[in-house]
Amino acid sequence: MSCAGCSTGKDGKPGGCGSKGGCSTGGCNRLNTYDWLTGVEQPESDDFDLAEISFKNGSRKLFFHNPPFVRAQKNDWVVVESGTGYDVGKVSLTGELVKLQLKRKRIKRDTVFHKIIRVAHNRDMEKMHEARSMEKGTMIRARAIARMLDLDMKIGDIEYQGDKRKATFFYTAEGRVDFRELIRHFAKEFKVKIEMRQIGARQESARIGGLGACGRELCCSTWLTNFKSVSTSAARYQNLAINQSKLSGQCGRLKCCLNYELDTYMEVLKEFPKHADVLKTEAGEARLVKMDIFKRLMFYIYRDNKATRGKIFALGIDRVNEIRQMNKKGEKPDKLQGVSLNNETPEDADLGFADVTGQIELPAEKRRKRGNRNNRNKSRNPRSGEGNRKPRGTNNRSKPKPKPNVKAEGKTGDKPQAKDNKGDKPQKKSPNNRNRNRNKRKRPPKKDGDTK
Repeated sequence: MSCAGCSTGKDGKPGGCGSKGGCSTGGCNRLNTYDWLTGVEQPESDDFDLAEISFKNGSRKLFFHNPPFVRAQKNDWVVVESGTGYDVGKVSLTGELVKLQLKRKRIKRDTVFHKIIRVAHNRDMEKMHEARSMEKGTMIRARAIARMLDLDMKIGDIEYQGDKRKATFFYTAEGRVDFRELIRHFAKEFKVKIEMRQIGARQESARIGGLGACGRELCCSTWLTNFKSVSTSAARYQNLAINQSKLSGQCGRLKCCLNYELDTYMEVLKEFPKHADVLKTEAGEARLVKMDIFKRLMFYIYRDNKATRGKIFALGIDRVNEIRQMNKKGEKPDKLQGVSLNNETPEDADLGFADVTGQIELPAEKRRKRGNRNNRNKSRNPRSGEGNRKPRGTNNRSKPKPKPNVKAEGKTGDKPQAKDNKGDKPQKKSPNNRNRNRNKRKRPPKKDGDTK
């Protein structure tokens, strides 16, 4: 994909920039209008002197008066008048096609248009590129100021004028926003004239651009200019599942492409019978499961009949109308007589498969041996050495605690005191005795020659 501004490659074909029509270098232009009168000889019309000018890669297009001393041609960069100075844009259309664009956008010929001043020179282009490079940093700072003032709004895009005297802030919000204090902060921060313009979520996606679920660029940023309301009934008529994540576009609203084929579906659905959800037969009641609109088939299933439970019958429109007429008269057909589909195969069909049972032996599955707990701990914590971990089975809790030798006070002998004087209950060990006994068990055995 490439545009007319890209360099020429091999065999005279445009090389393309590789960004698929939405680059930030200014080489591509969105919302282009195909000039089908380029190779056609046209009579010179001196009375028509309007031209269509594109700003910021097609995100905004306006009509200007093309005076005879300028006579800007298509793809020329020109300097045009504005309410607060001048702006720089590119001529996108001239001649007879401008008349058609005026008629399509319902703009009257007696409207007052601004003029094209001159063809842009190098200094004008440099100033315009400087203004474009300032937009990203300005948007980041503007969002921080809006968040600081706790305003329920989102700044989606910023467009500087060619002379850097004015900046237009495009924002989205659920309702009205009082941004009088915000404008004071913006004017103090950026030192330019501020214009706030509220747009919808679809217009924001058109200005920013992106790729849709189909893999192509968004329709709103390439060719779609008028946005029609999309409802969930469009998805129901096309037998689509009501899944909000799949039916929503980049803007968070329902996809505009749901309306593209809706008229075709509506025309075909007129041929389908109404109130045909249930058909009565001798085998039982058959209920409608789904419809194939383009094949003109309706799929039914028995729910009460155990013999045909789970089997789906595909009926044509004529067969459904016939059964409905019989049901209105109180008659019931013996069976549905479904239509044979192409993807279904008969039971006695030879598919060409061979029975390979006992002929092919698969190799035994190699199972990974499960290591012990110590190896798994080593792999998880490589820094821990083997000496820092106690060997298995040496935990104090696994061994029963020996009963300590408690001597009775005031008596000689090694008889343990079994009961307490107060309540015939065994005496509880204090925490100090418990620690002392634990330390005794951990002491190493005495060697020969130790006096201590």
